[in-house]
Amino acid sequence: MVAEDTVADKTQSTSKIKDYALLLKLRLAFLVVLSALSGYLFVGGDFNLNFVYLIIGGFLITGASNGFNQIIERDLDKKMNRTSNRPIPAGRMTINEAFIIATGSGIVGTFLLFQINYFAGILGLLAFVMYVFIYTPLKRMTPWAVFVGAFPGAIPPMLGVLAVTGTFEGENGLIAGLLFFIQFVWQFPHFWAIAWVLDDDYAKAGFSLLPSKQRKSKRSAFHIMTYTLFMVPVSILPWTLDWTSEITLLAATLAGMWFFVKAYMLYIRLDDKSARKLMFASFIYLPIIQFLYVFDKI
Repeated sequence: MVAEDTVADKTQSTSKIKDYALLLKLRLAFLVVLSALSGYLFVGGDFNLNFVYLIIGGFLITGASNGFNQIIERDLDKKMNRTSNRPIPAGRMTINEAFIIATGSGIVGTFLLFQINYFAGILGLLAFVMYVFIYTPLKRMTPWAVFVGAFPGAIPPMLGVLAVTGTFEGENGLIAGLLFFIQFVWQFPHFWAIAWVLDDDYAKAGFSLLPSKQRKSKRSAFHIMTYTLFMVPVSILPWTLDWTSEITLLAATLAGMWFFVKAYMLYIRLDDKSARKLMFASFIYLPIIQFLYVFDKI
């Protein structure tokens, strides 16, 4: 009997941990932190206490944003297949519990980022506010929410740079701004590929996030393809400024053309399978480009 109770307790504890991970969307948070680390390492950040603060603080502030997003959209999440099993709509977690976890994560995450420097703390807090209080409510109002959401989504590499430099002055500001811009542009084909795959599910909650009113159409696919093609010249900007070598020119161009081909196939076929391939390609493309810059500069 004791053994059975112990197994049950362990199972319940494991289930609760999984629900916290779902609430904070830790896999997504990992990608955000990876992006921040690319900026941190690009400008010569050391493996010191600030490195630890950036990782943990980045995880927590991103998790808090995701948690509050799920609290706000809990009734909408019930309507969509992809989100109906999240802990709040599934009834495994109360709103109060989710609020405590998200608030605690946000406070601790912000505190840790402020331990790095003022700019790191402000940028982390700004990303949180824009995502939760501007982007989240706009999603049901207009497809322009994607444009708005691209701002907090592009902050991580800028935050990584400022965590080392602590200033926007001189070349430091240009580096921070350029890495922000690269990730800003990338988010459009990335998110639109996701929106294409999930369009039918999104429609159940009243979301229409593709770039055309015709939704899964040639026009939407053309927008996606255009932004993906634009990533090629954008991705070689560090080379044009002599921050990286010809390795970046060659590798970034090849990676960009591979990314573009995925978008072109969506334009030709207009099917979910092609959109899904583009979506996964976008997840691979960004860290390849960002850490290409890091290793090319070493």
